[in-house]
Amino acid sequence: MPTWNVSGAWNAHEEDFFESLRPAVSHLKLSASYSLTADRGPHYVTNSRVDIRSWNPWRPSTSLKESALYIESLENSELTYEKKHELNIGAEIGFLDNRINTTIDWYKRDNYDLIGIVNTQGVGGEVSKFGNVATMRSHGLELSISSTNIKTDDFTWKTNFVYSKIKNKITRLDTKASVIDMVTGSGFAREGYAVRSLFSIPFKGLNSEGLPTFLNQDGEETIGDIYFQERENIDFLEYSGSADPTDIGSLGNTFTYKGLKLNVFLTYSFGNVVRLDPVFSSSYSDLAALPREFKNRWAVPGDEKVTNVPVLPTKRQASNLGYGMGIAYNAYNYSTERIAKGDFVRMKEISLSYDFPNTLARKLGVNKLSARIQATNLFLLYSDDKLNGQDPEFFNSGGVAAPVPKQFTFTLKLGL
Repeated sequence: MPTWNVSGAWNAHEEDFFESLRPAVSHLKLSASYSLTADRGPHYVTNSRVDIRSWNPWRPSTSLKESALYIESLENSELTYEKKHELNIGAEIGFLDNRINTTIDWYKRDNYDLIGIVNTQGVGGEVSKFGNVATMRSHGLELSISSTNIKTDDFTWKTNFVYSKIKNKITRLDTKASVIDMVTGSGFAREGYAVRSLFSIPFKGLNSEGLPTFLNQDGEETIGDIYFQERENIDFLEYSGSADPTDIGSLGNTFTYKGLKLNVFLTYSFGNVVRLDPVFSSSYSDLAALPREFKNRWAVPGDEKVTNVPVLPTKRQASNLGYGMGIAYNAYNYSTERIAKGDFVRMKEISLSYDFPNTLARKLGVNKLSARIQATNLFLLYSDDKLNGQDPEFFNSGGVAAPVPKQFTFTLKLGL
């Protein structure tokens, strides 16, 4: 497939008329582009022809060996590249002899032939396969501002600010997802919503025994009658929000005084929701580490009016509800009650460095000597209280997954 790009730029600051704008406006560049590009899509989607591989079947004796062929993936000849049309308009503006520099870009993208899993009737031997199943529209704005606030012979203060606004919507989707796909923390695509939308099972409060109740796929209020593999009737789920933030950016300030340099760097993110960790279960062992929110659990009749944290179920309750007890507590983990805002402001980095005088460096037998101490991922300046200590940037994928820890680094540089 041929791809193409048309672009142009105008350096307005090189025009004669621009001299009348100086020094208030010292730089101005306008640009625009429109393109059609293609992408292979997910790296694990590899074949449009039948994928036949060889292997050695197991035999009870090592002397009995024979090779065989098996079909790894059926032919998928209609599969094609993911494609997008993109319009981009940008401007670079400098003010006050470039003491303040601004870059702004606006873009609009129309993606089509997006690749995803299609659930089939199993004809040919595969229940699900990859296909070009979706189209998506997105647009966004990117803004960056850098400024030199103070500049003297000994002292300099510089600021860098970055802001991005991103919105997208699935406009066509030729596949159906199950309830469990829609409610897990990573988000899932649904027509008319963002590409990674997060849905939740409607929570209807605790009953008189402290057990959670929900609205199920049949529109009924229930405890454990929820079918997580339901695909046809998923309209009972409530839209919680996008798993991807819509507003992200950073703010950095650098202070320099002679050989001393201090850097303070913040990052921020807004516009998404987070699924709280699925810590609730119908039973627990002595090895389980329970979070502090369990302190507010239902304990005696009447607590259902003041708390939404369910009871630690008794054996009698588990016996009465049977298999439904496990479903009920799993549904609670993926309910509207277990959603928090993903908004945060993080102190990402603080660093302090010092360039020692050259006279001192030469006395030590080196040409240059500098030291630096750096601290990263220090703390959150702001986050939703409902997170209860959970990191809004971290998604627990299982195994040995762990949040990014705080780091402290000391560096000593010697220039010979």
